[in-house]
Amino acid sequence: MKIDCGTVWGDCLRVIREHVPEQSFNTWFKPIIPLSCSDDVLTIQVPSQFFYEWLEEHYVQVLKKAITAVMGPQARLEYSVIVDRGNSRTSPLSVNLPNRPNNKNSNGQNSSTDYFSPFHLKNVDTLYQESQLNPNYTFDTYIEGDCNRLARSAGFAVAQKPGITSFNPLMLYGGVGLGKTHLVQAIGNEIKSNIGDRFVLYVSSEKFTNQFIEALRNNKIQEFQNFYMQVDILIIDDVQFLAGKERTQEIFFHIFNHLHQAGKQIIMTSDCPPRDLKGLQERLLSRFKWGLTADLQQPDYETRVAIIQRKMQADGINIPDNVIEYLAYSVDTNVRELEGVLISLIAHASLSRAELDLELAKQILKNIVHDIDTEVSIDYIQKTISEYFKVDVEDLKDKTRKKEIVIARQVAMYFSKEYTDHSLKAIGYHFGGRDHSTVIHAVQSVNDMMDTSNSFKSQIEELKKKLKMKAI
Repeated sequence: MKIDCGTVWGDCLRVIREHVPEQSFNTWFKPIIPLSCSDDVLTIQVPSQFFYEWLEEHYVQVLKKAITAVMGPQARLEYSVIVDRGNSRTSPLSVNLPNRPNNKNSNGQNSSTDYFSPFHLKNVDTLYQESQLNPNYTFDTYIEGDCNRLARSAGFAVAQKPGITSFNPLMLYGGVGLGKTHLVQAIGNEIKSNIGDRFVLYVSSEKFTNQFIEALRNNKIQEFQNFYMQVDILIIDDVQFLAGKERTQEIFFHIFNHLHQAGKQIIMTSDCPPRDLKGLQERLLSRFKWGLTADLQQPDYETRVAIIQRKMQADGINIPDNVIEYLAYSVDTNVRELEGVLISLIAHASLSRAELDLELAKQILKNIVHDIDTEVSIDYIQKTISEYFKVDVEDLKDKTRKKEIVIARQVAMYFSKEYTDHSLKAIGYHFGGRDHSTVIHAVQSVNDMMDTSNSFKSQIEELKKKLKMKAI
């Protein structure tokens, strides 16, 4: 008798709902799609590797309880994990994984009669392993903005015609967590997708150095050099770490020359432009400048919103729009920190059984973002101004036009401009989503009132002292 997987999973969900909070249920179980049910095996699809790992880490016993109750003690669960969502040219790529062994015997060891099948991860694509490329790093998953448009455009041009454009070498530089590694690997993946017969190799400068040291130790310098000279597209990450390593620079110089003269593509990243790299041979630095050098800057607000939305979509998780906006305004350093905040937010919501809302986001940011609890923030300014003028904080964000509230709001905007690094647009957001022109008008109005009213000027001076005490 054929079993309908949708019915089986629906029965499992009813059991699961009894054992997990509503928020966790909505976040981690609603997005799951049942695929098949046969021979005591239920296969469910989860939207990402992160999603799969979270279920296995935190909800394996709940899943075991549910599937046992519905299908019997011999039933097994298998995941279909989406590892690449595909694009207009390629279909989504998924890999089937059984549950990890979890049962323990009385001695705390894995039992030989574990309920779950043994866990074995296999390579999705051996070609990608040879190239050391992460298949998830593609142009489709790379968010473009003003901060990275030149670098992204140059990278895409190189991916279409590697070794042929004048962008050889292509040097991308920028601070930590701005997407350099993602972009250079996207170039490699695009080349492998469109020009399959090219040998693409991604390697960090640290790994390159360690390989060279190993070759020195085993008298295999020639083999090491021959290997790298057969590469068609060489992607080397963080070349600044070659600084001070004279022998490594020497071998890299010869490999660079050979590849460049043979029309092979060289792509590099560093944390600063070539002119600022220290401890590298001048002849090597001069070659780094032969092609195109492009920088990646801190992402702007719109780009950060798009990054959050893409990340949540990829992981199959939904969070409210106001939380996305708050995170995008508050975390303006780099993409890596932004993603770290997202993971912490999701983890706290599930583990503490809390609603994934704006209040939780503010609480999490206080624990993660450097000095957010000691610096003068817009929230602190609003609280201080509301207490001074005896109005509610929410009134500062509301649309009311009462004179006393309008003045308090304008003063709060004035100090937000004075004491924070937020843009005018960001300040307007914190005051009920107002336009940047409203903030400009508020600052000008406060300055005008100080020029015409000594008592108002005294009030502003008094407030400055209160806020300066916080800043110290």
